[in-house]
Amino acid sequence: MGSRSIQEQFARQVARTPDAPALTGGSVRLTYRQLDERANQLAHRLISLGVRPGEPVGVLITRSPELIVATLGVLKAGAVYLPLHHAHPLEAKQRVMDNAGRPVLLADEETRSAGLPVGRRTVLVDPAPARQDQPVAAPDIDVRPDDVACVIHTSGSSGLPRGVCVTHRGVLSVALDSCWDNSPQDRVLMVAPYAAAVSTYEMWVPLLRGGHLVLAPHGRLDLGTLRRLIRDHEITSVQLTSGLFRVVADQAPDCLATVGEVSTGGDVISPGAVERVLKACPGLTVRPTYGATEVTLFATTTTVTAPFVPATRVPVGRSLDNGELYVLDERLRPVGPGQVGELYVTSERLARGYLGRPGLTAERFVANRFSGAGTRMYRTGDLVRWATDDMIEFVGRANDQVKIRGFRVGTAEVEAALTAYPEISEAIVVARPTDDGDHRLVGYVVGETDAVDLAALRRHAEKVLPDYSIPAAFVVLDSLPLTPNGKVDRRALPEPVLAGSSTHTSPGTPQQEILCAAFASALGVAEVGLDDSFFELGGQSLSGIRLVQTVNEALGVELTLDDLFELPTVTELDQYLLEQAEPVDRSRDEPH
Repeated sequence: MGSRSIQEQFARQVARTPDAPALTGGSVRLTYRQLDERANQLAHRLISLGVRPGEPVGVLITRSPELIVATLGVLKAGAVYLPLHHAHPLEAKQRVMDNAGRPVLLADEETRSAGLPVGRRTVLVDPAPARQDQPVAAPDIDVRPDDVACVIHTSGSSGLPRGVCVTHRGVLSVALDSCWDNSPQDRVLMVAPYAAAVSTYEMWVPLLRGGHLVLAPHGRLDLGTLRRLIRDHEITSVQLTSGLFRVVADQAPDCLATVGEVSTGGDVISPGAVERVLKACPGLTVRPTYGATEVTLFATTTTVTAPFVPATRVPVGRSLDNGELYVLDERLRPVGPGQVGELYVTSERLARGYLGRPGLTAERFVANRFSGAGTRMYRTGDLVRWATDDMIEFVGRANDQVKIRGFRVGTAEVEAALTAYPEISEAIVVARPTDDGDHRLVGYVVGETDAVDLAALRRHAEKVLPDYSIPAAFVVLDSLPLTPNGKVDRRALPEPVLAGSSTHTSPGTPQQEILCAAFASALGVAEVGLDDSFFELGGQSLSGIRLVQTVNEALGVELTLDDLFELPTVTELDQYLLEQAEPVDRSRDEPH
């Protein structure tokens, strides 16, 4: 591997290609030298403010060049970057900061205007380097390979988020793995949230291998934006969660025609989606992946090219370099080919453990009985089977965690948030499969009184939970069904009924009819009224992408996913489209 730290490997790349483009975000393009110097200046500033090696530093910055400068700057100061998700509620961001001891927080003007969690001090990252009165040479800070580089928070099964301590060695191992050696990683698109583990791939694979990182605009990604980014920036590689990959396969597979490789994972990968994409783009390579934050993102990968014959499942690959996979039964005995077992991973990519959670660390990172003393295995909680001697297939989860839109969700965390609402005495949250192969969360609640205000309960959930953790539907029960031994009988929980409001208002114009039909199709319901909220009926970002694409094609407009989040009813979208269609008097703009 050679380098001891991420910043050392980056410095080596700067020395090799100082004037090559490293980063593009909006109208800003930085060379490797410029990115390095800006990050060095920020590192000196952090050190002058008292940030010490090994300390976490919160980062809450919109997707922009300043975000990458901040991440590198924190590392160059010897510190640990702590990503915060800009779209999460303020209470959720504060929990992450509290878990890390309320460290220094890096922010920008946009995130500050939206409200910031409390830290020891807030530092605004200035996009103008000339204003930084700091040296452009790197600080002399010694960092070892097993030091922590970042702490990424994931949903926890105990009801509390947990911070995974990822090391420099782990990140370097992923970024420099031989699987990328013949892979087109020269222009990589960053579309995932910064606080998601997949940002490890999006940032460090290109930047530590001499590639060009292209940042998607801040905001929610829709298919029109994805198509424009790929075309305008000549993207060669992009990573899509399995859910988003399925939407692209259904709605716009041709948008990947000029891409060399698309990686996908995070949940079960649809064989039909792979087939549709490769039929539309026969020169494309699809790279299925499997992993977890605890193994620094990727544990396995493989590649699929045309012609592709769909099978029951898409294999997610074989181990990356310097790792081993074990498929074990409940007594930690290896299972045979074709048999389902729990996946255990040993690798130099294993995280140090969970921040401030030694008990949980010992529970999930266990002694490796198949190797030498002192080595560990990560118990993934995922069920897999051997498809071949060295290739595994992902089957599902073994515990109460599920994947929603590529994010790991502990249902206990959602249940804890719901029962914190005064009107709720008990809550159970389950993931129900949808017709399109995705999952939606359903919250079953028992009220303290006969009447539960579900709209108020949803507003409460929106204040404390990330959007992907909010149940798409709520069902009020008199009591939770129990098995004979007193446990909740999940199989007896009723299917939710998604329906519009009781004051249903029918469409009155052709455009409203098209919008209502598009809403109903995306939601999988019989009909939608003019004033029904897309999200209160169970909509989320993936079904929203489908809706936006359908409306744009049917009406010849250019709605974005952000528009839908701001205007979630047919009435609001209809009025917006009518206003956009009105002619604009530009006579005042013409020269005289």
